[in-house]
Amino acid sequence: MLAKIFSCGLLGVEGVIVTVEVDLNYGLPGFIVVGLPDAGVKESRDRVFSAIKNNGYAYPDKKVTVNLAPADLKKEGPSYDLPIAIGLLTASNQIEGNFSDTLFFGELSLNGDLRPVRGVLPMVLAAKREGFHKVVLPQANKTEGAVVDGMDILPADNLKQVIEHLKGKKSIVPYQIDSQALLNKGQASYRVDFSEIKGQDNAKRALEIAAAGGHNVLMSGPPGSGKSMLAKAFPSILPALTLNEALEITKIYSIAGLLKDNIMTHRPFRAPHHTLSNVAIVGGGSLPKPGEVSLAHLGVLFLDELPEFQKTALEVLRQPMEDHEVTISRVNATLTYPASFMLIASMNPCPCGYYGDPTHQCTCTKNEIRRYNSKISGPLLDRIDIRVEVPAVDIKELESRAPGESSESIRDRVNRARAIQNARFKNDKGVYFNAQLEPHLIDQYCALDQEGRDFIEMLYDKLKLSGRGYHRILKLARTIADLDGAEQIGLIHLSEATSYRSGQ
Repeated sequence: MLAKIFSCGLLGVEGVIVTVEVDLNYGLPGFIVVGLPDAGVKESRDRVFSAIKNNGYAYPDKKVTVNLAPADLKKEGPSYDLPIAIGLLTASNQIEGNFSDTLFFGELSLNGDLRPVRGVLPMVLAAKREGFHKVVLPQANKTEGAVVDGMDILPADNLKQVIEHLKGKKSIVPYQIDSQALLNKGQASYRVDFSEIKGQDNAKRALEIAAAGGHNVLMSGPPGSGKSMLAKAFPSILPALTLNEALEITKIYSIAGLLKDNIMTHRPFRAPHHTLSNVAIVGGGSLPKPGEVSLAHLGVLFLDELPEFQKTALEVLRQPMEDHEVTISRVNATLTYPASFMLIASMNPCPCGYYGDPTHQCTCTKNEIRRYNSKISGPLLDRIDIRVEVPAVDIKELESRAPGESSESIRDRVNRARAIQNARFKNDKGVYFNAQLEPHLIDQYCALDQEGRDFIEMLYDKLKLSGRGYHRILKLARTIADLDGAEQIGLIHLSEATSYRSGQ
């Protein structure tokens, strides 16, 4: 008898429905899996055999053929254990019924317990998209699956519980949660508050604008001036995640196997070491996984001591910074991961760190300074919206006991600006903040009056701007106007945007 059970695989950050066909044939007993299975899928034979026998059911004494369709999609991992086991029991008439509206996935232990798998959220989203109504999954994955509204999530502890449910002996109660309440419940704790940072008002203002519009920032200054501390405090002023944003980030972390909670409740902050490779930044490998640019999606990628990174590693940032996604091509598939992140980078002005510092003498030669700064190419620098100097802090500011403005106060202004952008972009799919605007949307949302057009034309010639630089000034000015609550971009907004763009 032929049995058809439905499961799900992963292609990038999206789930793909996989039909698990199990056929029993006469001949010497055996077990074969076809349909581009990896080693983890092939090993399911032994896990499934032991799980069925140890739960009191008969393993069919026939030649077993398992086909995973579509056959041209690479199948990875142990999540096909449960559907293969159900398919075997159905094909051998130990279970009867029509399960065409149900998706199954989960790893089996030798005694039949269901273990958690990665990628649950994109698989449940795929089930909903393809018209399935029920999902049977491991108990440990129930909350991650239940954040998708409109699906019956049926969590099980073991194979026996699933079999009894399918036979109608003891039904599994669907698990439900309030996704928005779960998101609101998760409160991020921050290591550094802006009130703890003395001075650096100009840098704080720049980071506020960056948080409000999702812009890239490069901070330059001598050692000990507070660049790293400012970057660590930056997450404390970022706006709270919307539910759609949380689901996007959760999908990536679920696929990467890095999901610690059932849903991401705060924006990612990734701070990789400067020794990381190109593949670690953009993703890839023999079994492609998301890289740092995707793990920082809708959050922050902090690169401390930017010139210390390999130049090739920095250059691979250019495409995802512009397109907000990264594409990885392999023989069997081409995968696209989202990568709409804010780059916060810091650097010293020279190798010794004291070029231009009035209190320390620089010991670097002109050639050393030139080589140091040449590690950051012009095209990469052109993609950074805000360049701000972070000078050494005066002793009087360090000794001052007057508290600075708190992160909570700054975050309130950022939230108001983001609320304006959310309302503005409600009909533009995938656009959440100003930095994501494409050229046709810039024309629509960043219109200037005649005075503004005259000013930007003058800047274009004076600063020798590229087309990209021109658009980035407009997006930056749009964010500054949003912070002011202004509908129209004014001359004052363009002037401030230009000062950050020119690094003055």
